[in-house]
This record gives sequence, C-alpha cells and structure tokens, in this order.
Amino acid sequence: METIANKNTSTILQLSALTQYFIPLGNFIFPALIWSLKKNDSEFVDYNGKQAINFQLSLFLYSFLLAVIAVPIFLCTFLSNMDLIINSDGEWIIEQFSLGNITWLVLIAVIAVCIVILLKTAELFLILYAAVKNNNGQRYDFPLTIKFIK
Repeated sequence: METIANKNTSTILQLSALTQYFIPLGNFIFPALIWSLKKNDSEFVDYNGKQAINFQLSLFLYSFLLAVIAVPIFLCTFLSNMDLIINSDGEWIIEQFSLGNITWLVLIAVIAVCIVILLKTAELFLILYAAVKNNNGQRYDFPLTIKFIK
C-alpha cells in the first residue's frame, strides 16, 4: 500500500512531462528533477520516475530516427530529376522540375507529419493514463519503451 504522498509525487512526476508544451525540454528536465529528488524516499516513485524518463528518451529516439529517415528521402526526391545550372551571371537556375516531384515531396511530408502527430497524441494519452494509474497506487509500464535507466 502506497502512501498518498508517494502517489501524488508519482502523479506529478508523470504529468511534469507535459511541460514540454510550455518549456523546451521540460519533458526531460522536470521528470528527472522530481525523480532525482524523491527516488531515495520511495521505491514506488523511483520505479515510476525511471519509467517516465525512459519513455521520454524512447520517444526522442523514435522522433530522431524518423527525421534521419525522412529528411534524406525528402532531399533525394527533391534533387532527383532536377538540373541545377549556373548561368553567365553566376545565378543558379533550376531546370526540369516536374509536378511529379512536388507530389512525392508533399506525400513524404504528409506521412512524416502524420507520424509525428500520432506519436504526440499517443504520448499525451499515455502520460495521462500513467498519471491516473500512479494516482491509484499502481505501477505503469509504458509500451515500446527502451530501458535506458534500469
């Protein structure tokens, strides 16, 4: 049976990841700060703090991998079938840029944006679900989370 203080600390720790919408990197800073201050007081807070930090690090890794995959594909599509010519005045001229290239660029951009929106929506609901579970005194393991901190 967890104390009300431990439940509240774990709930606040989970919800502190939402500060990313107001403060850059708040989703890393505040959970790590609360966890580091309270991890020695309670095993419940320690466990849930590790879960929250691992979840945020995993999401960062997934977003980074999405960018690593999407940006080169976007650039290759943009630069394929396009001739860059320098005229006598030293200006760059783009020739043979077709509507087909624009269609692929838009498709790649839409897919990448949809994946980011899906990740952010899932993150919001999973954080809220974890906060409710922690408030009820239950541990919560985030799905698809890599265990950076054990």
